[in-house]
Amino acid sequence: MKTVSAAALGGLLPALALSACSLAPKYIAPTPPVPPSWPVGDAYLAQSEASLPLVSYKEIFRDARLQALIEQALVNNRDLRAAAANLAAARAQIRVVRANQFPAVGISGSAARTEQGGGSSGDGWTYAVQGGVSSFELDLFGKLANATAAQHDTALATEASARTVRLGLVSDLALAWATYAADRDLQSIAQSTVANAQDSVRLTAARLKGGVAPRTDLSQAQQVLETAKGDVASQKTALAQDINAIRLLVGADFDQSLLPDGIGEVSEGLAVLPAGTSSQVLLRRPDVVSAEYDLRAANADIGVARAELFPSISLTGLLGFASDALSSLFDGGAFKATAGANANWSIFNAGGKAANVDVAKTRRDAALANYEKAIQTAFREVADALADQGTLAERLRAASAYTAAAQDTARLTEATYRHGITSSLNNLDAQRSLYTARRSEIAVRLQGAANRITLYRVLGGDQATGARD
Repeated sequence: MKTVSAAALGGLLPALALSACSLAPKYIAPTPPVPPSWPVGDAYLAQSEASLPLVSYKEIFRDARLQALIEQALVNNRDLRAAAANLAAARAQIRVVRANQFPAVGISGSAARTEQGGGSSGDGWTYAVQGGVSSFELDLFGKLANATAAQHDTALATEASARTVRLGLVSDLALAWATYAADRDLQSIAQSTVANAQDSVRLTAARLKGGVAPRTDLSQAQQVLETAKGDVASQKTALAQDINAIRLLVGADFDQSLLPDGIGEVSEGLAVLPAGTSSQVLLRRPDVVSAEYDLRAANADIGVARAELFPSISLTGLLGFASDALSSLFDGGAFKATAGANANWSIFNAGGKAANVDVAKTRRDAALANYEKAIQTAFREVADALADQGTLAERLRAASAYTAAAQDTARLTEATYRHGITSSLNNLDAQRSLYTARRSEIAVRLQGAANRITLYRVLGGDQATGARD
């Protein structure tokens, strides 16, 4: 059996050692193009916390009903399944690219029969078995290694994109859940307004019958009643659409007992993320992580393009057997071995390979710009959400005070109207103002819930998982 001599092996070692060489530029993480901390001022209410915690959705969305819906969505949502499939394909592609760094071994066999006629002794079967190493390129300048590294970073970018889908799913479901709660409250307000308007219509009709009120008072009271009835119908539609939206996000039918009764329950079940943390937390956002891995992949592609400028050296090897008789196929005399090497280097290609290096560099520059823009966009989104959070408490206080004042006005006006002191128009205006005030307060409460959900989304939500091949 053939063996490789020590001299031949020693000759290969330097070449193999060169395969560790890489022409890719050293990756240096860019300085984030944003201030080191969030804006401060009256709108931001910066607090004393040194940093924002890395929390899971269960720490932000504390209501057990919402958590149950989220867990169901993480299993059934089709967008999440598609993202998981794309991630699996990206990870498999790493193995495809990495396989080019290793020799491929194959085996083949054949059989042939020769007949010369006349009973010649040369008649008979010939058998052959060949096993060999296909052409194997020595990665002297890191072309194959950098191609694998680029694909690995691309897969990690895909993984970050999958986390973006998951983050969006959790946030969208929480917002749909809160919207349903607000619509429940709006429906309740419309129904109570219908009841009050019906009482007003009955009272006005009695006054009209007694000759105390004009017919216009009854018409105006009926307008308020029909408006409220229309709003009740609209809210029924909104609630049905909210359930449809939640069902789509969950990816299956769900237990409707998991839905909230009102926006107050939602606000109590949402934790508040404080302002005043370092903006470095944005480096954990999935879209920023994805942009950084795209940048790393582009950086590795420069090494691939540079390696194309240098010679390509390939090794081939073949071990085989050939025999005209099956019984002697594996005899020592039937064994043969061949080995070879070849090198090729393009002397002139009109600057095409050098241009490929320039293309790789410009793509890296574009990836860098995209990475920095992703950070800047993230910073703005968080700063906007924090500015909104800083004034929500005052807006809610004002809305609640306005509702209380409108309710008191409506109560007093109705009492004086019943005693004939004020006009029907004043009473109807007071009822309309109360209706508008109550709806506005619900809108502000929904904005508060949406703000907490938005902060969860724009800060990146759950901590990134570890990178995997």
